[in-house]
Amino acid sequence: MTNASGATTNQQAPVSEALQTLAEYLELSLDAGSSLAVMRHAPDTATLYVGDPAGAREDLKRRGTIAATLANEILDVTQAGANLIEIDGKTYRFFRSFTHIDGIPTVVFSSI
Repeated sequence: MTNASGATTNQQAPVSEALQTLAEYLELSLDAGSSLAVMRHAPDTATLYVGDPAGAREDLKRRGTIAATLANEILDVTQAGANLIEIDGKTYRFFRSFTHIDGIPTVVFSSI
């Protein structure tokens, strides 16, 4: 596995739930040719959307909800800016940024 900094870690180490969840939702965004947006509507949950965060809010498609603790772990294993992470043998290249959508702080993962 490769971490957010690009350093290779032990391949035998189990993939964390945060990385598995990130990979699942990145795949959805890749299939749609869009970005993944993570928004916190409540203190204990984060809602994940696929679409263009710069576009109309109603064009974002809700894809799931995860615990805020898991969303925090995803932020911990990634970094703002460019990321290169290998998860279960597949390499993901994305840019993590921050924006506001309808006044709600949003973390955006866009493929590069």
